[in-house]
Amino acid sequence: MTTADAIKLLEKFREGKVTLPVALRAFQAPPVKDLGFAQVDTHRALRKGFAEVIYAAGKTGPQIVKIAAAILKHEERLLITRLTPDQARLVRKKFRSAVFHSVARCVTIEKKPFAKRPGTIAVVCAGTSDLPVAEEAVVTADIMGNRVERIYDVGVAGLHRLLNKLEVIRSAQVVIVVAGMEGALPSVVAGLVSRPVIAVPTSIGYGANFAGLTPLLSMLNSCGSGVTVVNIDNGFGAGYAASQINALCAGSL
Repeated sequence: MTTADAIKLLEKFREGKVTLPVALRAFQAPPVKDLGFAQVDTHRALRKGFAEVIYAAGKTGPQIVKIAAAILKHEERLLITRLTPDQARLVRKKFRSAVFHSVARCVTIEKKPFAKRPGTIAVVCAGTSDLPVAEEAVVTADIMGNRVERIYDVGVAGLHRLLNKLEVIRSAQVVIVVAGMEGALPSVVAGLVSRPVIAVPTSIGYGANFAGLTPLLSMLNSCGSGVTVVNIDNGFGAGYAASQINALCAGSL
């Protein structure tokens, strides 16, 4: 149950369309579903605006399916991140409406998609090698009710490519910038736009990239104003944060 769902339920109660016992049961339901191997937070959407997201890495296929079933018993939409193709096949076999986003390594299930809120989130990525992380951010922001613009392969090695897309980037409410190697792109973008910039370092690069540590430190040391940095390869975290910012701008959080 999201905040919007709770408001609708209370309005129906006020109008006499829902009885008091039904309304009370909805709010008195235990906020945790104990599966033995997992404690599913059934009130996550009420607090955060979106249901608990399943992180698939380290979980077995049956565990993912059971957690997903527990969440979908109460929710209209679900996001699962970092799946292997085998895990995704098992989820799609169980849930026919599941969609596997292979590049993003995510599965989405939407019984009823969110209406898209005003404003867009721009996802800017330095190179094609960074696409898995960028697409994870895109899928996350999209299922959470945002319009997303992709601006890909515009790294600093050919700065004119970025400048050609500047009008689109500047029109977004929030800008996610994904880059590996030396991680310079977020600083460049932050110097050109007035919007919040969420920087995502990736583990793409040669040896001195240190599996993403080099771009992480570059982004943390950015002289561009308004740059916030998430963890290495954390496209999900960037998409989630950007969605919350855009929701605040739209007055819908």
